[in-house]
Amino acid sequence: MATTLTQPNILLFVTDDHGQWASGLYGIRELVTPNLDRLAALGVVMENAFTPTPVCSPARASLLTGLTPSQHGVHDYIAMAFDRGPWLAGERTLPQLLQEAGYRTGFAGKWHMGNEDEPAPGIDSWFSVGSSYPLLHEGTREFCNQGRMEVFCGNTDEIIAEQATRFVNAEDERPFFLLVGLTATHGPWSGHPERLATLYRDATFGDIPVAESYPFGEQALESRSVDRRREREAQAQYYAAVSHVDEIVGRLVGAVDGAGKLDNSLVVYTSDHGLNCGHHGIWGKGNGTRPLNMVEESIRVPMIVKWPGVLRAGMRCRELVDHLDLFQTLAEAGQAKLPPGGNYAGRSMLPLFVDQQGDASWRDVQFGEYGTVRMARTRRHKLVQRHPSGPDGLFDLENDPRERRNLIDSASYQAVRIELSRSIKRHFDRYSRPGKSGTLGAGLPQHNMTEFWRV
Repeated sequence: MATTLTQPNILLFVTDDHGQWASGLYGIRELVTPNLDRLAALGVVMENAFTPTPVCSPARASLLTGLTPSQHGVHDYIAMAFDRGPWLAGERTLPQLLQEAGYRTGFAGKWHMGNEDEPAPGIDSWFSVGSSYPLLHEGTREFCNQGRMEVFCGNTDEIIAEQATRFVNAEDERPFFLLVGLTATHGPWSGHPERLATLYRDATFGDIPVAESYPFGEQALESRSVDRRREREAQAQYYAAVSHVDEIVGRLVGAVDGAGKLDNSLVVYTSDHGLNCGHHGIWGKGNGTRPLNMVEESIRVPMIVKWPGVLRAGMRCRELVDHLDLFQTLAEAGQAKLPPGGNYAGRSMLPLFVDQQGDASWRDVQFGEYGTVRMARTRRHKLVQRHPSGPDGLFDLENDPRERRNLIDSASYQAVRIELSRSIKRHFDRYSRPGKSGTLGAGLPQHNMTEFWRV
């Protein structure tokens, strides 16, 4: 489809920890997100978009390589002490492929895939806050770092937006690819612009279930750091973070428009993974519990795709899609040539946007993994397997949308369990590489000091 079109500019927003539920275009009532709403009204909303892994580094690596974590080998968040490892060495990333296709490529924000201080291959303009991001003072969103030529101090995401705007406004006739990695809505859930936090201090937060608990393990990491006596303030700060992201999205889309480039620009908004803000009694994502979880709020992400003159405005697609499909979509739109024999699990979504009735051949199972944990999810059922010895979980999302009843031992669900188990095996037998499978657990290179399979 896109190969007959002019290569579009590609503006890709990848925010941090923005759960799909936390947006008006997905049904929340109290959040103010006019720019995301407008982007959705002019583009396509993927109603069932997922992350390959509900934690930062592997999710981002999958989006930029088009590979599963069991192919590229990144299985958990990469802590600064392990940043210099050989992460993604030898992999062909989307920026590299687009650069080879004639694009001017840029990155501004949080990279979190190793080697933060050095430009990644394929990126012409590089501005990373990764090396200083962990040093942010508790309760603030300030970034302060002396670069080689400039000193940057101020709100982290405002600085990222400024650098991204510079890239957009550069005089260059080539199409551009720009990845904007905003640090919001990641914790700490404090210190966001007071003018935005004030909007939500009297909110009901009626879209967040109350009095829930997680019956399948213990709270961990971020979920143990939130003061449950001040949970409403943390929720107000999270909502403020979403609204701040919305403002920056509007500003950068406006910058592309002001540069006269918007009519030929493909704009995508997504997040690396989801987040719980009290859902299931959890704060955080897949590592907010021990054992690791695959609850819906952790794995579902927003995904909006806008391409004027190509995609029909106001369209909503119900197919199960993820970042592996987004990689294929952007590569096709940019006329990039994929490496031969790449063995990619994703498919371009562009045909879905043409056929408004959907694609009957599209997959009906969504897969996910987080280290030793693997998941297969249909529209109704979800199987979570924890290698090597469990505990496993099986959920009927139609009858139990809050995932409170584990049916793994239910006799009436054994046929479902067996079929989904076979699906997981077939999928990962095909989309894994020797030495990089998540089921290796402690046999993998170490990413951080809190890996579930080491503690």
